[in-house]
Amino acid sequence: MDEALLRSLTPGVLTVLVRRGADFAEAEDAVQDALVEAVRAWPADPPRDPKGWLVTVAWRKFLDAARADTARRRREDQVDEEPPPGPAPDVDDTLQLYFLCAHPSLTPASAVALTLRAVGGLTTRRIAQAYLVPEATMAQRISRAKRTVAGVRFDRPGEVATVLRVLYLVFNEGYSGDVDLAAEAIRLTRQLAARIDHPEVAGLLALMLLHHARRAARTAPDGSLVPLAEQDRGRWDTASIAEGVAVLQAALARDRLGEFQAQAAIAALHADAPRAEETDWVQIVEWYDELARLTDSPVVRLNRAVAVGEADGPRAGLAALAALDDSLPRHTAVAAYLHERDGDLALAARLYAEAAHRAPNLAERDHLTRQAARLNALRAG
Repeated sequence: MDEALLRSLTPGVLTVLVRRGADFAEAEDAVQDALVEAVRAWPADPPRDPKGWLVTVAWRKFLDAARADTARRRREDQVDEEPPPGPAPDVDDTLQLYFLCAHPSLTPASAVALTLRAVGGLTTRRIAQAYLVPEATMAQRISRAKRTVAGVRFDRPGEVATVLRVLYLVFNEGYSGDVDLAAEAIRLTRQLAARIDHPEVAGLLALMLLHHARRAARTAPDGSLVPLAEQDRGRWDTASIAEGVAVLQAALARDRLGEFQAQAAIAALHADAPRAEETDWVQIVEWYDELARLTDSPVVRLNRAVAVGEADGPRAGLAALAALDDSLPRHTAVAAYLHERDGDLALAARLYAEAAHRAPNLAERDHLTRQAARLNALRAG
């Protein structure tokens, strides 16, 4: 059974049912039932038109469910009866699914789960495994999300920016279990880029490719984090970097700068440096200035402070940091790094230890703890 084929067909089949009058939740259930039927039937008798087969079976499943539910009989009378079997219409409404799954009434977690289910074609079990939660918990989350969007008009225009934020959330989840969410996010963003001509979609794809290219070098064999400056750049994926840079350059040439393009430009400058010492920090600061103008984000200004510290010296970085709220995530870790570069090892060690207590995950906490221990050992020696 070609799982990739089934996953690629799922969004198109779902949109056909919704266009015919099924609401999103019932259409999605019917499509999942059809996929189960395909897994059973196709190995022995593969169809000549896989999408048409799925559409026919899913529509029958929907009608069967509608007829079985007395409360829905009135609506059943309003939908078309089963169309004759034949080739599925060559219409791709997958873009509308992206907008529906990224509906502003959904929480970020629900939007991500619904996108992975409806657009990505992942089963509830696989999504639950990826997020390390019980399948029943994920099923409830997806069911609530489907109910939330059930009454939304399918032809209602959506916001590309919201869709991109959802895809970026998927990417930042990384990977766990048997589902690589970073790779899945790249696949979905490629799919979106093929359906919509928008420089920020290309910018997000470029950003994902450039970040993902460094993945193999980000952790040591023992699982500990390896900072960017210490990574073995020979382990970076040069093909992904080349593709990401090419996608970014095409997007920037359109002169419609957005935040994902600016972030991708920063990532490209890091990727372009053969050694950490050759990083063009002056350009990176300029791109952070553009990004801060676009987003007015405190997190962007925090990262800019690091870049300023590299371009103009640690005291300039500390001056930029002083203008920011010290309750920001990673503020203390950035202060520790800049104070270390400025030569104040005692203060840096204390700040690294303090940052470790505030770290959001075990890997980051261990990294910061080791940094504090390293400086304390230097001072003791």
